[in-house]
Amino acid sequence: MIYKFLSDLVILLHFGFIVFAVLGALLVMRWPRLVWLHLPAALWAMAIEFYDGICPLTPLENWLRIMAGEGGYSGGFVTHYIVAVIYPDELTTGIRMMLGIGVLIINLALYGWIIKQRRYGRSK
Repeated sequence: MIYKFLSDLVILLHFGFIVFAVLGALLVMRWPRLVWLHLPAALWAMAIEFYDGICPLTPLENWLRIMAGEGGYSGGFVTHYIVAVIYPDELTTGIRMMLGIGVLIINLALYGWIIKQRRYGRSK
């Protein structure tokens, strides 16, 4: 029971990291010092996609699922709705590249906007 709970917790953490890597610049607008956490997270997410890497949370998730007596990602709300987003069935190299480029473009656009707003605001 505890392993199932911990595996679901790691999946939620993994999903939260993905959302933070993609959209964390929105938080940087409010809390500028968060940039020191967000930039490494975004770069890590891009590197995982570009170099076909495996996030360290993935083996931990799998180990916890095995310890819980599950054969993979089956059953439950977290597994049904979140795991499919993190691990799509047809994740090809091309799709991974598009995901990495998407993270890059979103963050470049958001940080460009942040820099523009800060420069414009200081020139007044």
